Amino acid sequence: MNGAQSLVQTLVDCGVDTCFGNPGTSEMHLVAALDAVKGLRPVLCLFEGVVTGAADGYGRIAGKPAVTLLHLGPGLANGLANLHNARRAATPIVNIVGDHATYHLQYDALLTSDIVGFARPVSSWVHETKSARLAASDTARALQAARAAPGGIATLILSADAAWNPAERAAAQLPDIGPAIVDAGSIEEIARLMINGKKTAMLLRGRGLIGDGLEAAGRIHAKTGVRLLCDTFAPHAEMGAGRVAVERIPYFGEQVTAFLSGTEQMIMVGSKPPVSFFAYPDKPSWCVPEKCELIYLAHPHENGVTALQNLAEALGAPHEPTARVQLQLPGLPTGSLNSLSIAQIIAQLTPDNAIYADESNTASLPLLMTLARARPHTHLPLAGGSIGQGLPLAVGAAIAAPDRKVVCPHGDGGAAYTMQALWTMARENLDVTTVIYANRSYAILNYELHRVGVTAVGENARSMLDLHNPEMNWVQIASGLGVEASRATTAEEFAAQYESAMKQKGPRLIEAMI
Repeated sequence: MNGAQSLVQTLVDCGVDTCFGNPGTSEMHLVAALDAVKGLRPVLCLFEGVVTGAADGYGRIAGKPAVTLLHLGPGLANGLANLHNARRAATPIVNIVGDHATYHLQYDALLTSDIVGFARPVSSWVHETKSARLAASDTARALQAARAAPGGIATLILSADAAWNPAERAAAQLPDIGPAIVDAGSIEEIARLMINGKKTAMLLRGRGLIGDGLEAAGRIHAKTGVRLLCDTFAPHAEMGAGRVAVERIPYFGEQVTAFLSGTEQMIMVGSKPPVSFFAYPDKPSWCVPEKCELIYLAHPHENGVTALQNLAEALGAPHEPTARVQLQLPGLPTGSLNSLSIAQIIAQLTPDNAIYADESNTASLPLLMTLARARPHTHLPLAGGSIGQGLPLAVGAAIAAPDRKVVCPHGDGGAAYTMQALWTMARENLDVTTVIYANRSYAILNYELHRVGVTAVGENARSMLDLHNPEMNWVQIASGLGVEASRATTAEEFAAQYESAMKQKGPRLIEAMI
């Protein structure tokens, strides 16, 4: 057994079953170990931003780490934007990054770089392994760090000679770290605050927005009338008919201020106070009302689900939420194809328990409003704001949940960042339907240009936000990467194409001309 084989065997023994990768020379012994050790599914991606985004989508749905396999510092650097998104989502990921052999580093070969420096800003744990005999134990430590509450990115940098030199054995799984339990005294204190008559909101994140956590929040709402909220880009939320209703905080800062106006106390459950996405002249950055008291029921590293359940018991809340979202399908529109008619068709035709890997951007408001009363679903948004995540996120989600339909509503500008993900969808025959909103523009930036106070917009400025000349043809792009594709120009065309995609399995792309 060499170091690479001991590393891969440790991953398998610790419950890791998927590796998203784009390896190079330094990782060839790790690639060979995928044959020597059974149980780790390799998924090739054509760009490292797809690798890291797919690992994020997998981790959000599976609730456990995938591993990425990346080539030296430049390979890691190519994946940093989606690792930023994953860090904001608190997704568990283990990056395995190859490095030159220890004795080769002294020569400063062409691909030598500061891998630790690249890794540190997006990682909760970084370690360099330079001995094959330590590869297994360091891998177990990396997995422990990634699984530590609330979830994080662990980056293990493995020297090439640590991969090919002899090793002894795989390492056993280490105990999970956290989540910590909120003490009973804090629960009792917050229970008293919730019945003090003040206008109260509860801001949920993490597992408070899914499963038992969401049910407990619904019980608390039934007892107290507390307003249940989630962040604009809450990383993982269960929504739709039959679920407890949660209000999503708006995007723009002044909208958030108005949305929260009059709130006297806000209870945080794995969340942070809402702030404006960007700074703007003469607009607020801090969006919490001036006299609103912030109260922490559970910090991100604490067990928010148990805290919510214990709070419900302390309040004497009913055993079930009394108000659930009622199914309200919009019907099929006709005529013009726009963001609203697309949203209505998606809501009408998507089956139960679909997963939305959502980077719809300027089209998101009608989509989210329509989906709120559609069939039950899971919503995965752009958690860190760095565009180009939707397609890779869909790849990872589809691999984590092969029995569920994955829908990826995506702006054309952001999709251009990681269009290589379509090839992986085709190669792995993933059940993903991608809807490209083809407005031929970085449309959100046209809004932002005016919001930051720019008044004179000339030809050069407009050219930086425009995606014409030449226009991307998404039917040809997808077809060239192996994905069946079509174009819709009317609501009727889109409905027919989308219904067909929902009735079959496998990757599809619809270019919606809006």
